Amino acid sequence: MPNLLTEPADIEFRESLRSFVADTLPTAIREKVKHAKPLTRDEILHWHKTLYAQGWVAPAWPKAHGGPGWNPRQRLIFDEEMFRLHTPPLPGFGLKMIGPVLIAFGSEAQRKRFLPRILSGEDWWCQGFSEPGAGSDLAALRCAATRTEGGWIVEGSKTWTTYAQYANWIFCLVRTDPTVKKQEGISMMLIDMTDPGVSVHPITLMDGTQEVNTVFLDSVFVPDEQVVGEPGQGWTYAKFLLENERLGIGGIGRSKHALDRARALAATAGRQDDRATREALAGIEIDILALEATTLRFMAREEAGERIGPKASLLKIRGTEIQQRLTELMLEIAGPAALGAFATAPENDHPGNADHPIGPAFRYVAYQHLNWRKLSIYGGSNQIQRAILAAQVLRL
Repeated sequence: MPNLLTEPADIEFRESLRSFVADTLPTAIREKVKHAKPLTRDEILHWHKTLYAQGWVAPAWPKAHGGPGWNPRQRLIFDEEMFRLHTPPLPGFGLKMIGPVLIAFGSEAQRKRFLPRILSGEDWWCQGFSEPGAGSDLAALRCAATRTEGGWIVEGSKTWTTYAQYANWIFCLVRTDPTVKKQEGISMMLIDMTDPGVSVHPITLMDGTQEVNTVFLDSVFVPDEQVVGEPGQGWTYAKFLLENERLGIGGIGRSKHALDRARALAATAGRQDDRATREALAGIEIDILALEATTLRFMAREEAGERIGPKASLLKIRGTEIQQRLTELMLEIAGPAALGAFATAPENDHPGNADHPIGPAFRYVAYQHLNWRKLSIYGGSNQIQRAILAAQVLRL
């Protein structure tokens, strides 16, 4: 696909990224990412530490807190090139979520304690927002904390908690005042996953993996110094967290990577000259370019001092729709070969495909299709995003 950011400085920056990845990314990891095979914790951490050593692990962080000090153009290029070059996507819970919240609202002690360990990968964070009965309607959460000497006692549970099985810290929204408007009685707390009363229970997804979990919090003590900002202001911090890095929410780099894979699969299946396949691929490419152009317009307005705010929901809706269409197209191209490849968990090679002339190329197509159904749900479902646009942008 053509690049829309083509100033000389953009090209030079791209080349520096490509050279770095070529020199540092292990071939085995690159191949796993290229074919959408699930990664292990160690593989993800290996790339995290590689970027950390280069000073690139937190593209959006200011230099004063360990970031590279890049502008929005560089961050978009970095995101696109990392997907294009098949590097492991890093979990954003520390780098893109709680890290920026602590930079903006945390105490100096919290910043000194947690930010360096987020950057280095010593701490692996997960997000404790969703609950049974409180997903898109996050303000309905029931996980509650009561005051005690020196802190709070937390009771409740969180669900759909991605990578909780790997994490040693979780940031949670907790109800600390049931007597006020529900958005005003919520606080954000930082909880050590090794504390007494914290337990993690895996959830097996329809793609065969256990990427998400339910986390139970049974009489967990949280000291005052692990409450972010002011008690009762958690809703404000959560909105900031969800709006942070909003220009990247469309997943343009992810979509370009998936489009390249779809084209390669079409060639493997001998369908590169099939008219319907060519039209589908071209249509998706046009949609990606349109989304990228919209993102760049938003970026220009933000650089001029305009607040994008809820308009970013457009990027989330369109981006996830494109990505899911891509997995549907790849599944169609693969046909029965994808189903045969998915006969066992996607972490395992399936010998039943060994004799199929195109089977190995499609080993993780079904896994990716099922896994990416979540894209239009997490981070506020697309239905919620449309409601935000209707109420806050169109004033309907």
